[in-house]
Amino acid sequence: MAKVNGVGGIFFRSPDPDKLRAWYVQHLGFPEEDGPGVMFRNDLQPQGAYVVWAPFKADTSYFDPADRQYMFNLTVDDLDGALQQVAAAGAELAGEVEEYDFGRFGWFMDPDGNKVELWEPKTS
Repeated sequence: MAKVNGVGGIFFRSPDPDKLRAWYVQHLGFPEEDGPGVMFRNDLQPQGAYVVWAPFKADTSYFDPADRQYMFNLTVDDLDGALQQVAAAGAELAGEVEEYDFGRFGWFMDPDGNKVELWEPKTS
């Protein structure tokens, strides 16, 4: 039996993909690449990071205040710094930073109204 061994990408619609990509390059340090997206090599992930696949109940409030049916999570090396950067760029922060055994989390609304979860994995 063939088995899934990871997530190959996050794909979603945007009213202005080039503008949104440029925002992420400027304010969160996404790599600048030719083409419609960017590639994050697995060996560049922070120690302790992993990909989670998790369906939520249809009535979850976890994605609020976005009205989307999805939310994506990005690993970061400095959660506080990343949240400051996106807030300085006009993004609305959503909720308070939360800390768990496996790392710290914070959220913001990007220019397209997507709720984005930032995760700083615990390194040890």
